[in-house]
Amino acid sequence: MIDERIREVGGWRGEALARMRGLIREADPEMTEEWKWRGTPVWSHDGIVCTGEVYAKVVKLTFAKGAKLPDPSRLFNASLEGNTRRAIDIHEGEKVDAEAFKALVQAAVAQNRAGAKKGKTSAGKAEAVKLLSGGNPQIAKGDGDEPVQAYIAAMPGWKSGLGKRLDALIVRNVPNVRKAVRWNSPFYGIEGQGWFLSFHVLTRYVKVTFFQGTSLDPVPPGGTPKSKEARWIDIYEGDEFDEEQMGNWVKQAAALPGWVP
Repeated sequence: MIDERIREVGGWRGEALARMRGLIREADPEMTEEWKWRGTPVWSHDGIVCTGEVYAKVVKLTFAKGAKLPDPSRLFNASLEGNTRRAIDIHEGEKVDAEAFKALVQAAVAQNRAGAKKGKTSAGKAEAVKLLSGGNPQIAKGDGDEPVQAYIAAMPGWKSGLGKRLDALIVRNVPNVRKAVRWNSPFYGIEGQGWFLSFHVLTRYVKVTFFQGTSLDPVPPGGTPKSKEARWIDIYEGDEFDEEQMGNWVKQAAALPGWVP
């Protein structure tokens, strides 16, 4: 998608975005590239490092924690008023100092790593996740694997193990799956197609919902006339659900147009 964006933009803006992308990857070969918020390249390592946005007259590289980074070459020239982010605006004809920029990227990665280590050492002191009605974990809305894993870890008792099995099964059958937490539930979908599955903790069981369940073969057993296309399966403690059937449903569901809130 980032390649396509560079080709689509073209001209000096496409060249600038491609060049900065190359420098980011040179600075940290372990950098993760993602496509978020319906059209923004995002580079992450232990947290977001920076984003790359293209506007009519500028290519903007925004560093998530730029205000905390050393910038001896004064590359930051935008978003200077805040306490967190800093940005580099590149105009036509301008070139950013490559070595200074790579040093900035490496400093951002080091900053993220320090924060990640601090989080691990203080994890034992962190407050427990609040459980809502039925024991469902209260997890803030978020995109990616991290909030989903936080939800699964907070699922009470035997349900956490079930959550891990479900998550692994979904990833195994849909390697390009998109994850998020919405309405205190993990959601799984395909970029550009919407959500195909979610699960939710209730008092005695975990409900696994397929948003286009009536289109699956066979149709999952749970559902009512009011639920329209959605169908689900309720899994209780000690239930040995059919993983082959669940995987088949997951693959079918991922191939269908998903639910878009």
